[in-house]
Amino acid sequence: MKKIFYSLLLLCCGIPAGFAQLHSVSFEQIDSLQTIEKRNTIVFTQTDWCSFCHVMKNTTFKNEEIIKELNAAFYFIDFNAEEKRTIILNKTTFQFKPTGNTSGTHELAIALGTINKQLNFPVLCVLNSENEIIFQHSGYLKPKELKLILEKLKE
Repeated sequence: MKKIFYSLLLLCCGIPAGFAQLHSVSFEQIDSLQTIEKRNTIVFTQTDWCSFCHVMKNTTFKNEEIIKELNAAFYFIDFNAEEKRTIILNKTTFQFKPTGNTSGTHELAIALGTINKQLNFPVLCVLNSENEIIFQHSGYLKPKELKLILEKLKE
């Protein structure tokens, strides 16, 4: 009886067999990773206060197919647009620019996420292996929508 109980407990509460975790890297790692294997980089630019960013993190980026695709064929960066640290990309230094006492936006978020002179979150920006922007999208993406984008990027 105890064996059955513990078996059921493991089935109900254990980690699913197909559980996958999205591997995220930093901007500082990209150059060295590109020397090992050339890949496009997916930059997900988000903020802590953006509700659509949270929904996308908890749905689209938790989708097992999306996770497998991103891990297999791309480098993925989860970037907070209000990050305070200095970041160097393509020999250019990007810094946090305050807009008030407790608010501001990182220059790199502006550089990667501005579309039609607007910065709306979340932003999905794709960089090629030379860190040049090849695709941008602002707004929530469902798993099916992101999967189509990833398939096109692999062509």
